[in-house]
Amino acid sequence: MTTSAIRTMVPDDRKAVIQLLSDSEPWNTLGYGVDDWSRIFCPLPQGRDCYIAERDGHVAGVAIVKQKFLLGDYLELLGVAVWARQKGVGGQLLTHIESLVFQRTKNLFACVSDFNEPARAFYKKQGYLEIGPMPNFLIPGHAEILLRKTAGPVRKS
Repeated sequence: MTTSAIRTMVPDDRKAVIQLLSDSEPWNTLGYGVDDWSRIFCPLPQGRDCYIAERDGHVAGVAIVKQKFLLGDYLELLGVAVWARQKGVGGQLLTHIESLVFQRTKNLFACVSDFNEPARAFYKKQGYLEIGPMPNFLIPGHAEILLRKTAGPVRKS
């Protein structure tokens, strides 16, 4: 298995990130297109930690983390290029994020679409628990499921 290099996103990554997300699920089913991603990534998201996974010199994955969410941090977006899936890129990117997050807080939250079975299986394998659904959150008839991985209670008894 080739290891991906994880680094902070820079403006030159925008075009590749927009293409990566525009070409893949669940974003297409959720109604996100090139125009949406262009607005989100131009300029780069402010007040967020943005990371890129690079494989063989190409952008293979992207992640955005919002700090200070529900006594933890929130993984707003995790996307892996179709050509890089099932090669460990998502796991390496998520492990990198978790190592940073769990240095400063005890919880990392994420959401996954109820119809996105591969992502649900991925997060379960990574130790995330499904907390509960948010019906009709992004599109009618489907739920976003709140996930949580924890390093322990926030407070000691």
